[in-house]
Amino acid sequence: MHSFLDAKLMAKALRKAMAERHVELSHADCLEVVARQFGLADWNTLAARIAAATGDGELTLPQDWLVMDNTERNNYRLGLDPEQPGTALIESRYARGKGVVLEDKHFGTLMQSILAEDYRGQSVKISALVRTDDANAGSIWMRVDGSRGQVLRFDNMIPRRKDGALKGTNDWTELQVVLDVPEEAESIHYGFLLIGHGRLWGRDFRIEKIRDNVRSTSTTSYLKRPANLSFTAGNGTAA
Repeated sequence: MHSFLDAKLMAKALRKAMAERHVELSHADCLEVVARQFGLADWNTLAARIAAATGDGELTLPQDWLVMDNTERNNYRLGLDPEQPGTALIESRYARGKGVVLEDKHFGTLMQSILAEDYRGQSVKISALVRTDDANAGSIWMRVDGSRGQVLRFDNMIPRRKDGALKGTNDWTELQVVLDVPEEAESIHYGFLLIGHGRLWGRDFRIEKIRDNVRSTSTTSYLKRPANLSFTAGNGTAA
């Protein structure tokens, strides 16, 4: 008799049996069905139980990528998706409504850092394909830092009113961030971000120099000099 530890084998057998009956189900769909057979809400919950039972709850990090220091490793798993080669995965360890509440202050970040010297004085675009499942918010992000670690430019897509972070469940979607890199820039940091509950998959990450007339998506901007210190000028109604 199978136990919950055999869930992936059961899912493969189910998928094969359904295909023989000309019913096409994805492996992910079959995992969800198996989870329900064990009386659980979803595959995420069952996967957590399997990890706890086997002590094999961690993912392999992709080469040259890091988990950001302030990522809550007790709340998130990050690394290569063993089910999808060439795909990074960030997922909450706790399904929504299962006792642990992950809010907007909780996040997991998979990242990479490079020197800025090859990009100074130019605009840089990062892009990737991203898919989410029941996510509070999932996105890509980029930050440009100065020599003393100060943030010069930043965009994580979260505050955007248009073309922002993915929320809920979404199929593969191309996301983009564009920042100009000042001459005083020292380093560039970028990666994937999951906020709150859910899962995020990412693949086909790219970074490229682009033409100067492409508008920056930065949510950090600076004035050349102090202005409107008396608050006598306005831009219109606040959002």
